[in-house]
Amino acid sequence: MNDLSHYRNIGIFAHVDAGKTTTTERILKLTGKIHKTGEVHDGAATTDFMEQEQERGITIQSAATTCFWNDHRLNIIDTPGHVDFTVEVYRSLKVLDGGVGVFCGSGGVEPQSETNWRYANDSEVARIIFVNKLDRIGADFLRVVEQIKKVLGANPLVMTLPIGREDEFKGIVDVLQQKAYVWDDSGLPENYEEVPIPEDMTDLVAEYHEQLVETAVEQDDDLMMAYMEGEEVSVEDLKRCIRKGTINLDFFPTFCGSAFKNKGVQMVLDGVVDYLPSPTEVDPQPLTDEKGEETGEVATVSVDEPLRALAFKIMDDRFGALTFIRIYSGKLEKGMTILNSFTGKTERIGRMVEMHADDRNELDAAHAGDIIAVVGMKNVQTGHTLCDPNHPCTLEPMVFPDPVISIAVSPKDKGGSEKMGIALGKMIAEDPSFRVETDQESGDTILKGMGELHLDIKVDILKRTYGVELEVGQPQVAYRETITQQIEDSYTHKKQSGGAGQFGKIDYRIKPGEPGSGYSFNSTVVGGNVPKEFFPAIEKGFAMMMEEGPLANYPVLDVEIELFDGAYHAVDSSAIAFELAAKGAYRQSMPKAGPQLIEPIMKVDVFTPEDHVGDVIGDLNRRRGMIKDQEPTSTGVRVKADVPLAEMFGYIGHLRTMTSGRGQFSMEFSHYLPCPAQVAEDVIAEAKERMATA
Repeated sequence: MNDLSHYRNIGIFAHVDAGKTTTTERILKLTGKIHKTGEVHDGAATTDFMEQEQERGITIQSAATTCFWNDHRLNIIDTPGHVDFTVEVYRSLKVLDGGVGVFCGSGGVEPQSETNWRYANDSEVARIIFVNKLDRIGADFLRVVEQIKKVLGANPLVMTLPIGREDEFKGIVDVLQQKAYVWDDSGLPENYEEVPIPEDMTDLVAEYHEQLVETAVEQDDDLMMAYMEGEEVSVEDLKRCIRKGTINLDFFPTFCGSAFKNKGVQMVLDGVVDYLPSPTEVDPQPLTDEKGEETGEVATVSVDEPLRALAFKIMDDRFGALTFIRIYSGKLEKGMTILNSFTGKTERIGRMVEMHADDRNELDAAHAGDIIAVVGMKNVQTGHTLCDPNHPCTLEPMVFPDPVISIAVSPKDKGGSEKMGIALGKMIAEDPSFRVETDQESGDTILKGMGELHLDIKVDILKRTYGVELEVGQPQVAYRETITQQIEDSYTHKKQSGGAGQFGKIDYRIKPGEPGSGYSFNSTVVGGNVPKEFFPAIEKGFAMMMEEGPLANYPVLDVEIELFDGAYHAVDSSAIAFELAAKGAYRQSMPKAGPQLIEPIMKVDVFTPEDHVGDVIGDLNRRRGMIKDQEPTSTGVRVKADVPLAEMFGYIGHLRTMTSGRGQFSMEFSHYLPCPAQVAEDVIAEAKERMATA
């Protein structure tokens, strides 16, 4: 099927437990892709095919599948909800044209919903909203709609209204068509009938229909004038306007239902087809140069353009390495030679497959708009651009967050070392937010990730999938260092050893940068006292030294270095001499610039029943937390706080004990702040002890 207007590349994203995977299962059943729905709680969901996903009842890696609805092809990616795996959501949104944001009818807008929504806003992805689980105790559709407005600052356009509440929920009213549908108790999605709108809902439906029409006609001046003059607007015209407003991100069509009970999922599928954009209706991907700066050119979505595709995910499974690719333009055929513009190397396309979770269908060709996987690519990583060798280009790359937590691991026996090395190589390729380093002092392998659960899953995969028995150390915090004072200094590197010597003199200022700015270097040298060709060497010398701070060897953040003068020698000066001068200058001046240890602060969101709020807040205060907000919900209270990561290890166990197992929390990295003196002293002493025993 080559008509791109009939393609929809969509992602399903939400908070943990809002019902994304269950919604995906129902969509696959409705579209005839599977014949028996698997349940998440039974570990039988199609897209949760990892052992770890089936045991824990959560999605860990995004899964892709393709199905058809009303003559339209839907490429669907089911993404994880847990904050430790947001990188999966980020990279999926990067290659999708539209999304379905799923919200829990009783939980409402939860912390991870906000993060995912922010990612979708950044990627400018058009979305529809599905408020799920309306059969649950405490579910309230209109309250969730208000939360979406207030918390997300979004504009939900109500398309359906629920008939009945909680366990009385039995059907929905289509506000646009003003029709009501009720399902029977069989639990089958096709067993519904059209009924008159319940009398107690007629006023509500009329009110929301008027709101819908008024919002929609704002997209078309002529229709708006006709409507103001009292003319009736046709459903087709309204749909056209809603589609336009959705693609422009002016509003988000909002549906309701219960995926688990098979009620209302058809309306969501119709909404995907009617209102979400096809690949040709979204802004094309910008092309960039080697430095990641936009060139002004774009990858127009067309089969007739040269090949441009983005590798957005690597997955290793029983058949070998799979590279997931979104094709933006051109055609990709079996046996073709393509260029990886990041490495500058060409690769031949062997097997191409269309994915259905962990099953696959072989393909001979794919074209613009498709999301497919290629088997056995050698040197491709997440974010690499694949293109026609005669038309090289680079698509806008992906940027991944830095890890905030690490653990040391070592194999229990010698034979495990090689096995672990191979396994870690595959795991790094699959997950760009997972990093591995070797501790030079102890020889331990250090795994770095986004949170305790993230690293817990990685260790589990090493043990079970790859059969590596491990000794696992305590989690470590990713401390950083910075400076608090400005200092002006001078350093001369001079070495004479017979023949040509080395000479480089630099005068520089070191000053604290803005929080979050990292390391920056600039030169204000005038008059050629230091020739321009040596600036990169000086910048490189300082940058290399920033990896190890003066206090405890942690990387240094938020420092500005300004080169304002210096001197050189016509014969003895060289790039290496100035690089060594910068390194010496760093060692000389950083200890004098008021170095300070800084620690990662996490944005923590705790849900607790009302009778335990005092205990939870008291406990967060003891953990050096700063309480930001308390928000009552229908089933308890949400407490928002900023808490140092160092104080949050093992928190879930404490929270469950305090709240009799009813508390939940999520956290994500927020920013770095200075450590209190006592904490800093302990961390520095520990680091020095580690260095002394090495």
